[in-house]
Amino acid sequence: MEWREAATGALEVPGHRAANESTTAAERRQIKDLERELRRKDKALAETAALLVLSKKLSAIFHKDADE
Repeated sequence: MEWREAATGALEVPGHRAANESTTAAERRQIKDLERELRRKDKALAETAALLVLSKKLSAIFHKDADE
């Protein structure tokens, strides 16, 4: 695989590499932001699911007590 990278690197236009690196930095920043947002939403979803389960359990407990 190393030879493939060397070959494609040799075919690049000079100066294009610097533009490509800045794009890569911008893409890395965007990926980092998206991953942070995904973690936040994942935590919120887990919390909502936990609250729903607890709510259903609580409802089942009190509904069972009312029947007795």
